[in-house]
Amino acid sequence: MYPFRMFNSIDEVAQALLAQQYLASDEIATVVFLAERMGKPILAEGPAGVGKTELAKAWAAASGRELIRLQCYEGLDESKALYEWEYSKQMLYTQLLRDKLNQTMAAASTLSEAADLLAKEENVFFSKRFLLPRPLLRAILSEKPVVLLIDEIDRADAEFEAFLLEVLSDFQVSVPELGTLKAVHQPMVVLTSNNTRELSEALKRRALYLFVDYPSFESELRIVQMRVPQLAPSVARQCVEIVQKLRGLDLKKSPSVAETVDWAKALLAINARHLDEKTLNDTLSVILKHESDIQRARRALSGGRRSTDLGVR
Repeated sequence: MYPFRMFNSIDEVAQALLAQQYLASDEIATVVFLAERMGKPILAEGPAGVGKTELAKAWAAASGRELIRLQCYEGLDESKALYEWEYSKQMLYTQLLRDKLNQTMAAASTLSEAADLLAKEENVFFSKRFLLPRPLLRAILSEKPVVLLIDEIDRADAEFEAFLLEVLSDFQVSVPELGTLKAVHQPMVVLTSNNTRELSEALKRRALYLFVDYPSFESELRIVQMRVPQLAPSVARQCVEIVQKLRGLDLKKSPSVAETVDWAKALLAINARHLDEKTLNDTLSVILKHESDIQRARRALSGGRRSTDLGVR
């Protein structure tokens, strides 16, 4: 029996995630609790960088489950997500067993008999020893409870999404050479989406839906203080104030929570005592990843808006 933890209350979920440095809202803690109780996947949608992937990691660590991650991308298909045969290993075994195969085939008087004799030995070459499981099959065959993270499902094709629905319905897959392989333990599943395309209603019906947005000022400040406790409280506050206001600009990509934390770490590294305009300009590239966004932020500081509009002294 592998040690893992089932949560007894929503508050226990929140406290366990907090111990992993994940600040969960009441809604997030409730959805995680219900996912365990109901055995349903979580579909977490929202902007990039708001903690959807981190939720799966924190849940796995907090519950003592292994995390298995399937990163989705355009062109992902069943074979890349489920399994493939190790043909090179099969060929090596064929070479090593050539003499034994010749002895077996020698008893055949016709090609048909030889084919039948060879077919009887197929289970030698199509067995689990030659099966290379990819993330979905690894999660299904795992001997211990796991959290399966299906990251950025919106990047995969609709056809793959339809295939995934079948897997999530029964947690079993059919391998023609081996038959049906069923889950030893039903995985806890987190699907994430950055809303680059609309997901099917069938997938949404199958899962517990969770929209994860940018955190409030108070929540983001707590995250920064938790992740970068050495940073001066006044600098942490300024850092979060500026990020929150930058998200109100018309940017190509708004700063994520992860980038807020990175910025806090950068300010600590340069021993910033307060966020003046020079320090902000010198470190803007930590939180803004497009030159047009950096220029727009700088204009907001020195042009049409006063520095104080973004909380800079």
